[in-house]
Amino acid sequence: MSKVSTTRVDKLLSSMGYGTRKDIAQLARYGGIVFDQKEILDAAVRIPISADLPSRMTVAGKALDPLTGMVVLMNKPVGVTCSHKEAGALVYDILPARWRRRDPAISTIGRLDKQTSGLLLLTDDGNLQHRISSPRSQISKTYRAILARPLDGTEIALFASGTLTLKGEDKPLAPAVLEIISETEALITVTEGRYHQVRRMFAAAGNFVETLRRERLGNLCLPDGLDPGQWKLLSKEEIAPVFH
Repeated sequence: MSKVSTTRVDKLLSSMGYGTRKDIAQLARYGGIVFDQKEILDAAVRIPISADLPSRMTVAGKALDPLTGMVVLMNKPVGVTCSHKEAGALVYDILPARWRRRDPAISTIGRLDKQTSGLLLLTDDGNLQHRISSPRSQISKTYRAILARPLDGTEIALFASGTLTLKGEDKPLAPAVLEIISETEALITVTEGRYHQVRRMFAAAGNFVETLRRERLGNLCLPDGLDPGQWKLLSKEEIAPVFH
């Protein structure tokens, strides 16, 4: 039988962004921390760490946040940046404020530029982040592009050729799949993540991307009904399609 690990309540909650250990101790004294329907009045006590802890513990009357290993799927809106430090609106501002103080920190898995919207994953799981974003994984990413000028059909072969080299680069792009929806709308699937890649690909074909939205990562799709600026937590089962 494996031994269940334990941790101090103040250490756990402070690492999850609920406040300093002093803050947690004060919260406990006033009955703000409940575990298995019993108040924890001393934040120095140890509790077992298990996957069901968020369903067994409340903080200030609300269910405990997800433990380390959380994955968030966000429908990133236009105008926010995938950065911890840049000026202006950040994707992290959309999440609960205390999540900015979590340790380990929550970070985006890859990036969408400020003017690109759609499917974005965030996690505090470094191994998962590396597994998805590593070039070796070659996980496909599908974008819907609205273009300034009509497509002529030659772009399909150009993007699929594996010979297209972007301006300022020496290595050609891996083959990409283009599905034309209408004269000025298309779905494009790439397996790389170069700087502004999709926009630069269409620029190389003599066009200009007016709007760009990521709709799929692997086989994980942006859910219907998840509006820009909304997000949801994913279970391990819900993350699995990324790798299939």
